[in-house]
Parts: sequence; structure tokens; C-alpha cells
Amino acid sequence: MSVIVPSRMSLRLLGRSYLAFVLAPDPPFDEWLAELDQRLLNQSAFFTNRPVIIDLAALMPTMAETQRVIAAIESRGLRLVAVEGVSSDWVGKHLAPLPGTPMPIGMFNPRETEARATPKPNRFTLPERPGAAPASLLVEEPLRSGQSLVFPQGDVTVIGSVASGAEIAAGGSIHIYGALRGRAFAGTSGNTKARIFCNRFDAELLVIDGLYKTADDFDPALRGEQVQARLDRDVLNVEVFH
Repeated sequence: MSVIVPSRMSLRLLGRSYLAFVLAPDPPFDEWLAELDQRLLNQSAFFTNRPVIIDLAALMPTMAETQRVIAAIESRGLRLVAVEGVSSDWVGKHLAPLPGTPMPIGMFNPRETEARATPKPNRFTLPERPGAAPASLLVEEPLRSGQSLVFPQGDVTVIGSVASGAEIAAGGSIHIYGALRGRAFAGTSGNTKARIFCNRFDAELLVIDGLYKTADDFDPALRGEQVQARLDRDVLNVEVFH
């Protein structure tokens, strides 16, 4: 008697990269929280649907203080996915530190080498890859809304446009031959010389080495112009470029 063995459906495991914002509160926490509230008031869409990680290393909180911080963040409607810088026993399993190399201190906190200096505005960083050879990525099609392109190894050049709701993160500079209507993160591996160029400017967010500006911060006269964004010391400048 023959036995028919049904074929098994294949199981596909796919890897994807996502950008997450890292909040690293500074003491005193109440003052930091007030600054966060002000930014949420003025830029309500900034954190929309964005995963958020809290790094509490700078606060050095107790267990009770950790719970207070988590409650304060979650009560503001932020999409908290992990907590770092404290014992994993102090947080629920759903907020345990993410596997792999932890993110360095990021948004709203200066880097460790700048700790003695005047606090710098709002930094976003990704782990640096020392010794990596320079590289570049050429994208020959536009980025549609909802798409994310992450390339920490070097520069990114987009032949088309970047739609509203799309985003690019590059370890080096970003060159966009069309319109930039979405979000651009340049110099994510600590490159202060990185720049952002686009032929038609209508961006939602620009970030270079952690310093950022949102749509509310841009001079209206820059809309539709050919611009470049660059760092001048600790200031992110956006200017017409010909």
C-alpha cells in the first residue's frame, strides 16, 4: 500500500533593518521630561509609529525610579520597545534590552566624549564600524512612502526622489537628484563631515551626526530650492546650493 506524504510548506525567515529613536534622559529627570513634553507639543508627529528605546545609563536610577521613567514615557503615547542601562530584572520581558550591540546614547543626550562640555542638542547615532572601507550605494529608483533605506557603510546617492514618509540613513553623505520630501539621516556612524544634498527641498526631517531639524525649523524660503545641509561646529545649517 502506498502512502502519500503531503509536502510541507516552507518557512521563510526574513531579516529587516528598522530605525529606532534612542532617548537617553539626563538628570534631573523632571527637567528632561519637560523638554521632551515641549518637543512633543511643537512636533507632535516626530515620534509617530517610531520604535523608541530608553537608555538610562546616565540617570543611574533605582528600580523604583526606573518604573517611574517607563511609566512617564508610556503615558505620552511613545512606542517603547526596550529599556537599556539598568538590570533586565527591573523591566518586563517585553522591554528587555534588545540582543546584539546596544545602541550608544542617542537622542537628547551628548556623546560620552562631550560629557564635560555644554550639552549639545538632540543626537542620534548608530554604532561606528572602525576599519570599514569607504563605500557608496547608488539607488536608481525613487523611495516610496513607508520605505526605509539603511546604509551605515558610506554615502547614498538616489537618482529619483524620496517621498514623504520614506527615509534614508547613511553613514556618510546623502545625494538626492530629485525631491527630498521624507527624512534623511546622514553621518550616522559619527561622521561630522557628512552632508545632505537634494535638488528640490521639502523635507520632513534632516539629521547629521545626531543634530537634527524638523519641518517646523526650516526657513520657508528653502522650500523647492536646491539645498545642502551641513554641520558648522554644533549647528545644522541648511542653505541654498548651486
